[in-house]
Amino acid sequence: MGFFTDTSVCIGCKACEVACKEWNAVPEDGLEFTGMSYDNTQGLGADTWRHVAFIEQDKPVSTRPDDATVPSAEGDGGLRWLMASDVCKHCTHAACLDVCPTGSLFRTEFGTVVVQEDICNGCGYCIPACPYGVIDQRKGDGRAWKCTLCYDRLGVGMEPACAKACPTDSIQYGPLDELRERAAMRVEQLHGMGVEDARLYGHDPEDGVGGDGAFFLLLDEPEVYGLPPDPVVTTRDLPSMWRHAGAAAAALAGGARRGVRAHGPRGGNR
Repeated sequence: MGFFTDTSVCIGCKACEVACKEWNAVPEDGLEFTGMSYDNTQGLGADTWRHVAFIEQDKPVSTRPDDATVPSAEGDGGLRWLMASDVCKHCTHAACLDVCPTGSLFRTEFGTVVVQEDICNGCGYCIPACPYGVIDQRKGDGRAWKCTLCYDRLGVGMEPACAKACPTDSIQYGPLDELRERAAMRVEQLHGMGVEDARLYGHDPEDGVGGDGAFFLLLDEPEVYGLPPDPVVTTRDLPSMWRHAGAAAAALAGGARRGVRAHGPRGGNR
């Protein structure tokens, strides 16, 4: 199970942020304007599990001559708003799971990744491990927090609070296979309407994290939304690193044994 977020119909209302905070009792996070945007939560963190980005672009915007109701990226200049609700990606290959020493992070029966805050020891290993910079430690608490995809709601057959509150169905919840099919059809529809920049992000099971449990339809390059263009699970090279470390340790131990045999335990000649 997972999320498909269609940013082409996001209106920036932040209902998802409010619903997430209310249902999960997430603390207030400052509500500080950056001076660069109407956005007052700035990014994902321990106290912001859903974040709606407001991106202003000085980019040509007009309508297609044959249909005045269809937006297009061709024509006269103007301001374009890109709005997108970001969230934990619930990676198929989740580095945060790999590095957690206490088992606080676990994969649920729905395929999502959840933090059990009652057994989190605050080590913080999961924070640099996340290729998206999602998971974070709460100030004054020290433990790691992030989106749970409303694990408690899923267990009783309810949809996540953010998807339930979204007035435009920008956030859609369901089986990932179905969501991927729906997303592909939506991209094809947008291309047919002249929105050539429409693309999917995080949907491919063959990508560097094995596909995301929360993927997106974007209207520009991922970097514009603050997303890495080619995310890779940060623990990908750990097995080979341990093999090389083991080989190096074995070589050192072998050298030490040869030295002892050649010169004796005190360094003298036999």
